Amino acid sequence: MLVSGNARGTDRGGVAPTVGLADIARGAADLAVDETSLPPNPMIAVDLNLDQWEYADAAVAALERRTVIVVGFARTDLPPAAAPVLEALTCTLAPNGPGRTWTPGTTDDLAQIAATVSAAPRAALTLTGLLELTSRSCVADGLVAESLAYSMLLAGPEFAAWRADRPRREVPGAADPVLFDRTGDVLTVTLNRPDRHNAFGRAVRDGVLTGLAIAEHDDSVREIVLRGNGRSFCSGGDLDEFGTATDVSAAHLVRLQQSAALATHRLAPRVRAVLHGACIGAGIEVPSFAGRVQAAGDTRIRLPELSMGLVPGAGGTVGITHRIGRWRTAFLALTGRDIGVDTALAWGLVDEQV
Repeated sequence: MLVSGNARGTDRGGVAPTVGLADIARGAADLAVDETSLPPNPMIAVDLNLDQWEYADAAVAALERRTVIVVGFARTDLPPAAAPVLEALTCTLAPNGPGRTWTPGTTDDLAQIAATVSAAPRAALTLTGLLELTSRSCVADGLVAESLAYSMLLAGPEFAAWRADRPRREVPGAADPVLFDRTGDVLTVTLNRPDRHNAFGRAVRDGVLTGLAIAEHDDSVREIVLRGNGRSFCSGGDLDEFGTATDVSAAHLVRLQQSAALATHRLAPRVRAVLHGACIGAGIEVPSFAGRVQAAGDTRIRLPELSMGLVPGAGGTVGITHRIGRWRTAFLALTGRDIGVDTALAWGLVDEQV
């Protein structure tokens, strides 16, 4: 059975309690912490097929308070009148529904969300609160909020546990981690660590920033093309560099100053990102700020950060959220599952298949 129990009868074992809108209206999803400083149930699943729509207004009012993670699910299409409820939820799995507040999902997806929240409740709760903020913020303010949340979690026990289970290896140097080529008025910036699937480590990040700075100071560059060598566009942050900062507050300041996301956003009308293969973490977060995103048929997109006890930290809670909405961003992060080009096109995360 995917979800079981009631609003007051389960623990953090990867199984979420299932409630109806009437329970939500009575406060079943309100955020309250216990002696562990966490909610007894950090996630609630809401069965939207219980036909309790007379409680919809009261449930929406209750969800305006600070809540745990609240995931709706339905086995049938949801009507347009369900929109206010879906907008108030963290995300909703359903065959169809109004707007972009729902996501096609399976019972396996709901189980995976429950398992993710159970394994990293601090990071998951931080993510959902962050998405509510970044979905309403301008890009610059949203990136500050994301960096603060990311830095806080870097100092937390969930990331520490992940790091302790993965011995860090030495990161080999590279002569040209990013390549630049100018042809006429087009500047091509190519990630060039194919042996590491173009992991977005410091050297690659700084190289991308150099390329973007060239274009920012030269108006004759009409277009900046961002692409990657090898089998992947970018496999995300270099895992062997994660957690090397000894001062997370200083790392926050560096992240703000050295933000490839913000630099891409400033140049967005001139930036075209060309994706292929693995586009994981930063590999989709930074391109989400480009004015145009193209993707090859083998592109696979994923946000795995919660499995590390973190939230996306390369701008994803801002750029991806502004493209596809906070509900589908939450779905990507809470499931950690891959999506392909067809889904990315349908959602607006990718603009064109090439």
